[in-house]
Formats: sequence, structure tokens, C-alpha cells
Amino acid sequence: MKNLIRIMLEGAYGNFKKIFFASDRVTDMEMRKAILEGKVKPKDKIATDACIGCGGCSNACPTGAITMTNLETPEKLMDEWTKSQIPNLNSEKCVFCYYCHDFCPVYALFGEKATIHPNDVGKVEINLEKSMNQPFKISDDKLSFISQFLSDKTILKKEGNNKLAELHKINKS
Repeated sequence: MKNLIRIMLEGAYGNFKKIFFASDRVTDMEMRKAILEGKVKPKDKIATDACIGCGGCSNACPTGAITMTNLETPEKLMDEWTKSQIPNLNSEKCVFCYYCHDFCPVYALFGEKATIHPNDVGKVEINLEKSMNQPFKISDDKLSFISQFLSDKTILKKEGNNKLAELHKINKS
């Protein structure tokens, strides 16, 4: 019983110090003020400039937190690839499974920083034209697994014809 009373008194004393003397404060007063005034800008979760607009992240999302939004003006990335949509992440539906990050072709195929991340995408610097025209190796099983989540179903292998392999000059491993 003595231990229970001691624990309660220590907890009350600790709370008293935090409330009245700002002891052990995790955030500073400027940050608290910015939060309360709604002036904190959330970090970017999508690098729209580096995104190729394939829709893989949206199709892989198990909660439907990612929707593809049409661009006002489509962007031509290479001869046979035009980006017409970019992802929009609804943070309230996101469960941080990172499927979007893992299925992003910029990350999965090109080995660059993914263009979507539920927490913070950070600074993504990628030359899409160079990366998309650069040959890279990918196995057929990985290609078919990734392509099931892409919005352009024509890249799926049909009777020996592989459009993605032709577009990107993929060397099969």
C-alpha cells in the first residue's frame, strides 16, 4: 500500500512540475504556438515532379488512401509514356503499410528514392528521361508481380510481347 501511495504522489508531483513550471517539456513554446494556430505545414508525402504517374501506388494501397488525380496538362516523359495523373494521399485512411513506397517503379525498378512515402518523401532528385531510357535488369517474375499493380494493363505480358521490356530495353536476368 505504501508503494502505491508513493507512486501516486510522485506522479502528481511530476505533473505539477510539468504544468506550472514547464518542466520536461518535449516541444518548445514556438512549436506549440504554431501547432495551436494551425501554421504547421505537413511534410510532402508525394514528389509530383519525380512521379511517372503509373498508378502503381494507388492500385497497391489496401485501404484506398491513394487516389489518382488528373493533371491539368499531361506531361510527356518519353516517346511512348505520358504522365496524365499524379497520386493524392489521404493521410486519414493511410495505415503506413508502405506498399505505395515499395511498389513505386521509381524505387522498385530504377533504384532511386521512391516518389511516395506515407511519412515524408524528402527531396527526390531524379532525371526521369534518363532513368526511363536507361537499360536495367529485372526478372520476369518481378516484372509480372509489379505490373499487376500498374494502371496501364497493356504492359502485362501477352503472347510473348512485353511492352514494358520494349519501352525500357530491359535485359532479362
